[in-house]
Amino acid sequence: MPAIPRRAFLTAAVTAAVTATGATALLAALPPRPALALAQLAPLPAGAPGRRQFVPAEQRYAPYLATLAPMVNDMDDSGFFAGGWWRSPAAPYNARVQEHVYTLSWFYANARPWNPYAGDPVLLSALDAALGHYLSLQHPDGAWPEYHLDQHSMAATGFGLGYLSKTLDVLRRADILPARRTQLSAALRTAMTWFLDPANGTVWQSRLEYANQTSSGLAGSALALKLDPDATLSGRLSDAISRLATAGQSPAGFFYEQRGMDMNYNFEVMLPEMADLYHRTGDPALAAMAGKFAGWLGYNLLREPDGSGYLTNIAPSTRTSTRYYDDVRPDPDRTALNSLFVPDVPALGAFMSARQDLAAARAAWADDPAPVGRLAKQDTSPRILTHALYGEAFPNRGQRGKAIAALPYLAGKRFVEHRTDHGQDFFYLRRPHLYLGGYFGTRATSLTRTGLSFLWHPVAGTVIQSLNDNDYACWATVLPGQAPDADGDLPAEFPGGEPYVLRFRNASVSTEVTVTDGSVHRSVRAVTAATEQIPLILHPTDRLTFTDGTTAAFGGATSALADGLDLRRSRGVIRIRWGAARTATLSAGSLTYFRDGRRRFHALRVPHDGSIDVTITLNY
Repeated sequence: MPAIPRRAFLTAAVTAAVTATGATALLAALPPRPALALAQLAPLPAGAPGRRQFVPAEQRYAPYLATLAPMVNDMDDSGFFAGGWWRSPAAPYNARVQEHVYTLSWFYANARPWNPYAGDPVLLSALDAALGHYLSLQHPDGAWPEYHLDQHSMAATGFGLGYLSKTLDVLRRADILPARRTQLSAALRTAMTWFLDPANGTVWQSRLEYANQTSSGLAGSALALKLDPDATLSGRLSDAISRLATAGQSPAGFFYEQRGMDMNYNFEVMLPEMADLYHRTGDPALAAMAGKFAGWLGYNLLREPDGSGYLTNIAPSTRTSTRYYDDVRPDPDRTALNSLFVPDVPALGAFMSARQDLAAARAAWADDPAPVGRLAKQDTSPRILTHALYGEAFPNRGQRGKAIAALPYLAGKRFVEHRTDHGQDFFYLRRPHLYLGGYFGTRATSLTRTGLSFLWHPVAGTVIQSLNDNDYACWATVLPGQAPDADGDLPAEFPGGEPYVLRFRNASVSTEVTVTDGSVHRSVRAVTAATEQIPLILHPTDRLTFTDGTTAAFGGATSALADGLDLRRSRGVIRIRWGAARTATLSAGSLTYFRDGRRRFHALRVPHDGSIDVTITLNY
């Protein structure tokens, strides 16, 4: 095996260079890796792994175990993770591709009845090579590249601090690869020096551009400083956490992602990285941030009355399009680490799986006779495995139920909440028979969609959800050429009153919205002929009838010359009226919701000559 005989020689070379500054200098002292092909890692035995071998909290490792040999065997002889298993571009200069060094280290160092790779010399050789390639990419200032070799990337460095500090911890506990451990320690120190510098504009801005990436570097630094204490860097980390609280979170409650909010990055990346950091430091500023964010989620995650889960207020999201969260999210769950905040921020428990329900889902997984499948390429996030390091603090059903009952739109039947940030207006209005949301003003990115963004009813659940990044699925007035008013800035006025009135306009369309206790009325005036587009979330049991008597088919496309549509759900009816007979179309899209896939997106489109009044009445 080539890696192990080299270690004594590598250790001597590193010792001779240990007084040099930074990992790059250490690497320069090492001889080039011999041009020897890496051996192939043996595949799992037929039928392995057995599901019942896993303790419940470690079931998340099963698909990674099934994927390990194919991923390792795609590596090239330099140690680069070829094969496109994680991150893009899948190029040798992209340091993020190498983040699976942690995965290799864990499987090598942790003996389990189901893990045949513990202590495997081929896996150790591959890990050594992968670390060598990873470390060779680091710039002298401590940063790593991502999209091109000369880039000094915040994301590659921030997440690299996390994965490499965790890998170093594994290597030390297992007492393996001493030369690489010395290199890793130096590389982490150099990276922290770069990352924690408040003058580093790549990482630090007055309003953080990508708060999740900044948070990742702080979490990695916290562990690195536990492994190799440094008073100066520890002081910088403490200062950095204070800056994160000031510059990383909007007064509205969300975390900044490209000048606005992004549901996926906020809930699935930023908050778990904060939980990691909180676990390491206990800094109360992090719990305060989590509490503010829980308050934000309370307005923007829409609970379905049947307990299926939450639909999201996705129209304002700046980067991604996560439309829903299942009520129970079995492994692998990117939000699992958020549970560490629940003892100190019980409001977050509303959005986590209840521990009894998660236990039942894990028991069902163990009983499933289907073989454990490999992960799809690119869907192999090593963060899932790092989340297993800290234990779990999921709420029980009672705690979760109490947090759910306290959600603003469930606890109260009448309020107006208007939050602002840098020209963005986030609007929420609750009345006894509806909950209405909107996003207005100067939008953060071209992915977002402005205008009214959702309509929810306490019995019917979410009726309308305006999607981002999709001109065919937003709640909008659409001009010729499929140009919705929602795809751009949309300044709004909020005169209020009872019934409540708000207005928004651009150069081509002006809209006045009037909201009563049980209805939403849109009065639209456009400079040209246009189409009203209403994105409906329908159930297969819904009964859909146009006012001319035409029955609309769930999952299909139906047109009718009518002045309205009735949507019967549960014990009530939602009436949509547009004043005069027009040829309207209700057509299904491909998007479904929740694990059962029963709910489905449909678009109602009503053409008009530039003037139309649409009233949605919720009769329950």
